[in-house]
Amino acid sequence: MTGSQRTGIANLPLHYGKAPRWLFDRMTRLAREITIAIASEFGPKEMLRRLSDPFWFQAFGCVLGYDWHSSGITTTVCGALKEGIKGLETDLGLFVAGGKGKTSRKTPTEIEDVGHLLKSDTSPLIYASRMAAKVDNSALQDGYQLYHHAFFFTADGSWSVVQQGMNENNRYARRYHWLGEKVADFVCEPHAAICSQSKGTALNLVAAESQPARDTITQITLEEKPEKLIGQLKRLKTLELPARHYLSLDDIHPDRLSKTPLITYEHQPQNFEKLLSLEGVGPKTLRALSLISELIYDVPVSLRDPARYSFAHGGKDGHPYPVDRKTYDRSIEILHQALVRAKMGDNEKIAALRRLRAWL
Repeated sequence: MTGSQRTGIANLPLHYGKAPRWLFDRMTRLAREITIAIASEFGPKEMLRRLSDPFWFQAFGCVLGYDWHSSGITTTVCGALKEGIKGLETDLGLFVAGGKGKTSRKTPTEIEDVGHLLKSDTSPLIYASRMAAKVDNSALQDGYQLYHHAFFFTADGSWSVVQQGMNENNRYARRYHWLGEKVADFVCEPHAAICSQSKGTALNLVAAESQPARDTITQITLEEKPEKLIGQLKRLKTLELPARHYLSLDDIHPDRLSKTPLITYEHQPQNFEKLLSLEGVGPKTLRALSLISELIYDVPVSLRDPARYSFAHGGKDGHPYPVDRKTYDRSIEILHQALVRAKMGDNEKIAALRRLRAWL
């Protein structure tokens, strides 16, 4: 199965708490009206494209009235949108599953629950949801633990993902955007546009330069018997790694990983994507296999953090590239038209339009 391309990442200060009820109620109403306007005028797929744009999403949150610089903009906007279109999904042709914390784990069930309303099988949607989460939490280990996963989809099987992870050490959150129509390989450079204020070192198994490591890791799970893999890990525990090395043996316990090599050996995954999709193959398993790949087979994994400082529409000074005025103007116009068409009170509409103009 082909995967899809991640469209962006955003880093935000990690803020705790939740939006007050009076604000969330208004955000829900405004999100509903804007979504109705966009889906009616441009179709539900356009809403997926807009949600997958990290900067349009940010502007959307600001128009709804939430703090632009808070990590809470992600969970609150997705929650308001999900609540706002409840009961209108069939008419709009747009559905929302998942959310924050325990709600994120209900995503497959929520997709299945509306399966009778879809024109396509739910299996590819459930797979896309699970793989987007596994890539950002396991194959890309950048220090941000996922705690929010919202899955947006249409009746014909198109989809997008907005998910977020937290790093309690630097007190930042990082948001990941995916768009299903930009088809690419789930496990090779799934990023299209990435925005981040900070950049570090990551275990990046989805980097293009990690292709030899992905092949080696898959081959290891195919050929090496479980007891031999565990033996290799135990042997690695006696090595002294250089201080600059990102991969650490400290949190790898061979005895605790003993069940996973048995699972991978029995399933015989034919490629890295199949390996990643297996139940039980998580961050520690992939770190352990990456160590074996590098230290025993001399095939290193990329440590490049895929986040880079970038803007969806370019910068006024030409960095990272000149402003794409056509795209920029279209984003503003879509939000503006949605607000103008929204059936809401004049005061709230005027306030939202003012917040939009502040971005001009």
